[in-house]
Amino acid sequence: MKKNVLIVDDSLYMRMVIKEILEDAGYVVVGLAVNGEEAIELAFELQPDYITLDNILPDMVGTDILKVYKQEGIESKVVIISAVAQQSTIDEGMSLGAHSYVVKPFSKNDLVATMESV
Repeated sequence: MKKNVLIVDDSLYMRMVIKEILEDAGYVVVGLAVNGEEAIELAFELQPDYITLDNILPDMVGTDILKVYKQEGIESKVVIISAVAQQSTIDEGMSLGAHSYVVKPFSKNDLVATMESV
């Protein structure tokens, strides 16, 4: 099974942490996006198997990106990774097609287990 992943986070540090964790777990990071516009463009261009999506980006929120993915038929499995842990935000993301939600800060084991479960 392919494990190509697009990482979306506005923090360079978080992109690198997530990238290292996922590559160590056997995933192939095919793209890194820093904002919503890039998240949408790269999802179309790369068609990754998985997308890790920060919920708060400089130009959009994750739920708006999920709406575009849903409308445009992006079939990647999306895992939201965010410091926002409000149940209403989690529920909205899941209702828009996210497969799971990881709250920052997270452990390596939590992230890998979540990715493997989707």
